[in-house]
Amino acid sequence: MRVVLQLVTGILLLGYPVAVYFGLNYLPPGVIALVLCLILLLRLAMLKKQVKSMAIPVLVGIGLTAGSFIAKRNDWLLYYPVVINLSMLALFGYSLKRGPSMIERLARFKEPDLPNDAIPYLHRVTQIWCGLFILNGTVAYYTASYASLEIWTLYNGFIAYLLIGLLLGGEWLYRTLWLKKS
Repeated sequence: MRVVLQLVTGILLLGYPVAVYFGLNYLPPGVIALVLCLILLLRLAMLKKQVKSMAIPVLVGIGLTAGSFIAKRNDWLLYYPVVINLSMLALFGYSLKRGPSMIERLARFKEPDLPNDAIPYLHRVTQIWCGLFILNGTVAYYTASYASLEIWTLYNGFIAYLLIGLLLGGEWLYRTLWLKKS
């Protein structure tokens, strides 16, 4: 049951921008903020001890959604993608400073005995991810502050995910096709 709840809350949070769009357009004021806050509270309760570092963006999301509901400020809901990108940038950036890099940590789940010559490559990939988080966070902030709800939803609910998918797929292709030849 726990796995199912984790999956459902994860999918719902991926759909956060679309939920905000429909909630602000078609639900009574404050309802979507309350629903999203409850989903985030459920997500926080299910975080495993190994991923407690992810509690920070969830807690900030709870603050934004609860604050939005209490203050009757729908615009606060638009800043959650900014928080997510800043949190991921902080986690990945900290791993670059303290080591091992975040991508190296993730790679070691699949291959615990990584060759030493892979470490600089994984460090560079972590830097590229930091660049993407800076780009996404900047555009998310701009769309939340200055763009229409439709543009905000398009970027944060589609284009940002497309960019993440392109980076994941591009890196996988590069690693599979180019590095295997070397």
